[in-house]
Amino acid sequence: MKKRKPIILVICLMLLAGIIQAGTQVKAANSQVTITTDNLNVRQGPGLSYPILGQAQKGDQFNALSREGEWIKINFQGANGWVAGWLVSDMPSSEAGAETASKNSQATITADGLRVRKGPGTSYGVLGTIQKGASYKVQDTEGSWIKIQTPYGDGWVANEFVQFSSKKKSIGASSQTGKITANSLNVRIKPSLQSDIIGKLNSGETVEVISQNGSWTEISFLGNTGWISSQYILVQSSQSESKPKQSASGKSGTVTATSLTVRNKGSLNGKPIGSVSKGQTFHILEQADNWARIEYQPGSYGWVASWFIDIAAEEKNSGSSHQSVNGSSAIILHNGSNIRKKASTQSAVIHRANKGDSYEIISLKDDWYEVRLPNGGTGFVAGWIVTVEGSAPAVTKPGAEKHLRNKTIVLDPGHGGRDNGTTGARGTREKDVTIRTAQLLADKLRSAGANVILTRSGDTYLPLPSRVGISHYHNADAFISIHYDSTPDRTARGATTYYYHPFQKELAANIHSNITAMTNLRDRGYRVGDYHVIRENKRNAVLIELGYLSNPAEEALIASAQYQQSAAAGIYQGLARYFKN
Repeated sequence: MKKRKPIILVICLMLLAGIIQAGTQVKAANSQVTITTDNLNVRQGPGLSYPILGQAQKGDQFNALSREGEWIKINFQGANGWVAGWLVSDMPSSEAGAETASKNSQATITADGLRVRKGPGTSYGVLGTIQKGASYKVQDTEGSWIKIQTPYGDGWVANEFVQFSSKKKSIGASSQTGKITANSLNVRIKPSLQSDIIGKLNSGETVEVISQNGSWTEISFLGNTGWISSQYILVQSSQSESKPKQSASGKSGTVTATSLTVRNKGSLNGKPIGSVSKGQTFHILEQADNWARIEYQPGSYGWVASWFIDIAAEEKNSGSSHQSVNGSSAIILHNGSNIRKKASTQSAVIHRANKGDSYEIISLKDDWYEVRLPNGGTGFVAGWIVTVEGSAPAVTKPGAEKHLRNKTIVLDPGHGGRDNGTTGARGTREKDVTIRTAQLLADKLRSAGANVILTRSGDTYLPLPSRVGISHYHNADAFISIHYDSTPDRTARGATTYYYHPFQKELAANIHSNITAMTNLRDRGYRVGDYHVIRENKRNAVLIELGYLSNPAEEALIASAQYQQSAAAGIYQGLARYFKN
């Protein structure tokens, strides 16, 4: 009997230790840690001597499973790992979830480049990134994660990087209405072409505007809410501004594009604030660098690209455009090109020109350049058979817009965020010029009635699978990945277009031939390339290298506004030809 007492005592001590350990585990499980540094090593045990299991990123959140000294045990990518306690912030789960959101409330993002994940946790894959200030409807909540509607579909974000409000984010300081500009306009449940249609609206109908999310506008519809394409609504605000003094230039401009984006500043980096339609005429208040400032609706002012408006002196009825062409030249693209007496294909031919011939541009009339001939006279050459040097706007072949209308085109500006891409001999960063080209091309395509999606619209990093995912999600008719090349050989130059699958070859051929024609770059051909964004893409997809930043002369050309216009026009024309065929 006496021998049993030590055994009973040992068992009691073991049970007591288990209870204490279980209490510690519960306490740890009721707290959460947030990584406070980039590339934090997650180790297989609680100490620096243990092997590294992987790396966690700043802002990632994990439930604390247990603690040992200054180390915290977490679940990392399906396995148990340990992180240093001094490199994380620690708070009780109740505190982390104190700022909660109800379904249908609004979440405003408070951090740039916030990752949207497939599920409520950092172990789930990344769908894409969203930017500070954007506002989204809350779909659901789970712990410290919220489910929201995003351009990538429904996804999850950590609630510590959002602010909640029960009211929807208004796009103005007062209530706004909008007038529908198209017949049989679809109203959808979500801001996506794949979302269910809940009704239709017709031209002239007025609706209440609730919010705007990129190319989509949320409206009040039949006692509920719905989403429509922003290009088919003219938003009107009840708030009036003091009208600025008009320019004394005495000029007006008529929109020549199907739908033209209005921005808050005269730059492709300007934020879209509205749109105007083909045939509308506005007073030109100010002009700067191929941009014009207009009053696009009563009390609202913005900037539009002047190459999509026909600017003329108000007292004249001429169809000529008086955009800045000073010092510009037209370079002929093909041998035997006709220069005509008037701006029409029916007019008499008065001169023939060959590839490479250069003529001084006097004026722009519709889609034709008036040029100075060698004998001192003048003539007209079609804008789509020349490339331009100088400030004159590039012209695309008329009629191309009918082949692009309603096509869904995903533009993928290469690199972004922490990924600069290549850097040119003069310091030009690839990520900066790819977004310039993409934004210019997006404006051209939208003006033709295409549905355009950019994989990134700012300086943000996006993983390659997410870029392909956007193409698949939107069922893209074409996916264009835009890049600029580099090599140790500083004399290398020219443009190259890549495809991977045989069904992508025709798109590559059409785009490449038009790029080389419009930019006059050396033709390096189109060929198969083993790149993720085209290899894993089930849609028609190409990757374009639009010149070499490693060549100082070509880098200077690439950085010019005129080259950017020509490159965008080449891709635009190539897409139109592909869809025509």
